[in-house]
Parts: sequence; structure tokens; C-alpha cells
Amino acid sequence: MEKTLAFHDLFIILCGIVMGTIARIVTLRIDTRQNPSYPTGGFINIVIGILASFLGAVAIPSLLNKEFTAVTFIALAIQHFRDVRKTEKESLEDLEKTEYSKRGAAYIDGIAKTYESRNYLSLLTSLFVVLVLCIISADSLVINMIAAAISGFGIIYLLTRLTKGKCIGDICNIREGKITIDHSDLLVNGMFVTSVLGTERSRELFLKEGIGIVIEPKSDKFRITVENYGQRQAMLFEATRTFGVKRYSFTRKNFTSGAMLLAFVPIIRDPDAIIDVIKKTPVLESSRKITTIMDTNIGGGDINGEE
Repeated sequence: MEKTLAFHDLFIILCGIVMGTIARIVTLRIDTRQNPSYPTGGFINIVIGILASFLGAVAIPSLLNKEFTAVTFIALAIQHFRDVRKTEKESLEDLEKTEYSKRGAAYIDGIAKTYESRNYLSLLTSLFVVLVLCIISADSLVINMIAAAISGFGIIYLLTRLTKGKCIGDICNIREGKITIDHSDLLVNGMFVTSVLGTERSRELFLKEGIGIVIEPKSDKFRITVENYGQRQAMLFEATRTFGVKRYSFTRKNFTSGAMLLAFVPIIRDPDAIIDVIKKTPVLESSRKITTIMDTNIGGGDINGEE
């Protein structure tokens, strides 16, 4: 193989690695909220993304040069990515006892699968970019760079839109509720939450510093998702981890109205910010009982919640 051809192949592979790494960095912004050890965890994910990008980038040049061992390396990489998911899952399970409230098995499973899928995104991005550059076969480095950028960002946009799930804010209306206490019963907007406030101190604490959130599904079909226990755990976890808990945290579903009630005493009391965090809580795969709930609009926009 001539020296110029070797340099050309190297440049194509480098373009694939760069675009695949960019794909991982772009999606890492989405994952940061779920990352238990940011920035250390973020660094680990970027490194794994670079390795995934490298494997995707060298696959096509290797096959063109009849080096079929590249397929074996990709198969080994897929197994490694599964191990990454298993490790992430075990890590999050170990952290459960240290959190204000538990993520729950459903949320942990969803986070672990997300980490695995992001590595595939890096691999596919670099593979697609290298494929495009091999088809173009341009000698100009500038043309190759432009083609890599266009094809890379195009496939990143497409894959992130296809793999992006919905959030609670897409299927629910969320607002702050009024806290009232009747003897030992805690009520939010007149709806019962719990009856454990037996002491005067606990009642005063909730009245002065507590917050109640009312989560109302936009349609009856979304109640199936919102009332899922794993989904309720995920919403409470995001709120309590972000704003802390001085004492007490409860969730309750109202069987009559279908509303989900969330009440706790935060360390930082900021109702608007708490509502925003709950809105951004992802809809878990395990709670998706109706396919239309998770329909993806590639062009953007939210689902409307109508039958």
C-alpha cells in the first residue's frame, strides 16, 4: 500500500473517531443528570465513547483490506458494552442506601441501558462517517472534513431523536399544591397523602417549609404510566436528590382524580425549580404500557395526549 493511501485511510479513520467522540459528548449532556459520579463518571464515559468510535472507524477500512478480524473486535466490543451496563447497574444499586430516596430498580435499569446505548451511538456514528468518506473517495482533506462534519452531525441528530424518550412534562401537567394538615393527616389540595404527622413539631415543619406537588396526567391513558410504582420512585428521587430532604418524603396517588401527589420538606425550597426537575424526569421503559406514549417525533415537539 502506498504511503499517500495509508495517510488517506488514517485521516478517514481519524474523522470517524472525532465524530463518534462528539456524539458521545453530545449525549453525555443528557446523561449528566443521571450520572452518580460526575465529572469522574463523565470522563469514564468519554473514554469508552472514544474506544467505541475507534472500533466503528476501523471496521470498513479493515474489511476493504480483507482484514475480517475487525468483525470479531466489534463483537467483543458489544459484549464489553453489556459489561459496562452491568457495572453501571451494580454501582447505582450500591449507592441506593446513600440517597435521600431510592431510585428504584426500574430507574436503575433504564439508566444502565442508556449508558450502553450511547456507546452504540458512538460506534454507529463513526462507522457511518467512514462509510460516507469511503464512498466519496475525495483526495482533498477539506472536502473530507466537510463531508465528515455534515454526515456526522446528521446521523447524530437522527440517532439522538430516535433514541430520546419522553419526559414526565410531556404527558403531565405539574403544579404546586396547597398543604393543609387535619390532625395527623397531610393533605395537598385537599387530597390525602399520609397520616404520620402525629407530633406538633412535624406538623409545623411541613406547614412552614414543606412543599406539595400535584402531577396530573394529560389523558387517562397516561395514568398507566404515572401510577407505575417505579415511575413514582423516579420522580421523587429526582426532586429529593436535587433539592435535598430535611425530613419526610411521600408520594400518593388519588384514585378519584388520577392525580399523583408528591410531598416532602426540602433543604432548598424553590417550587418552580422543583417542578422543572420533575418535568424533566424521564418516562421509564418499564412503565410504557401504551406504545403511543413513547412515539418519537423526529422533527421535534411533544405528544398531545389525545386519543
